[in-house]
Amino acid sequence: MTDRDTLENLIARVALRDRAAFSALYAATSAKLYGICLRVLKDRALSEDALQEMYVKIWDRADRYQVTGHSPMTWLITVARNHAIDRLRRRGPETADIDAVVPVASAAPGPEAQAVAAGEARRIAACLDELDADRAAAVRGAYFDGQSYAQLAERFDVPLNTMKTWLRRSLIALKECLAR
Repeated sequence: MTDRDTLENLIARVALRDRAAFSALYAATSAKLYGICLRVLKDRALSEDALQEMYVKIWDRADRYQVTGHSPMTWLITVARNHAIDRLRRRGPETADIDAVVPVASAAPGPEAQAVAAGEARRIAACLDELDADRAAAVRGAYFDGQSYAQLAERFDVPLNTMKTWLRRSLIALKECLAR
C-alpha cells in the first residue's frame, strides 16, 4: 500500500489533471476500492462499473480533497462506499426474477401424471383391501401416517416383533398383489 504522503501528492496532482498521477493513484488504490464496492453491491460486474464511475468522480473532484490529518485512503474509501450505495439505491428493488416475468410451467403433476397416480392409488387401495383389516390398518399407520413400530404394537396390543412380522408379511403380500 502506498503511504499517506504519496497518496496526498497523487490526489493533488490529479486535481491538476495529471494523467500519470491518476494512473498511479488507480494502480495504488483500485484493488482496495473494488473490494469496498463489491462488499456493498455483491455483484462483480456492478462493482467494476461502480469503480470506474467512482474514479471519474475522483478525476472530476480531486480538487475537493483537503489535507485534514485524516488518511487520504479514508477519503477514497468514503467516495467509493458512498458511490456504491448510491448505485444500490438507484438500482431499486432487486431486479425481477425471470420466473416472475415469464410464466413457467407449474411444478405440479400434469393431467397424465395425475391420472396415472390415481390409477396406482386405486390399485394400492384394492391390494390393501385384500389384507386382514388389522394388517391393512397397521400398514396404513406405518407408511401413510408415519407411526413407529412401537406405537403400532401398542395400538394393536401385540409384541413389537409380531408387529414387525405383520408389516413385513403385509408388504410382501402387497408386492405380489401389485405385480399381478
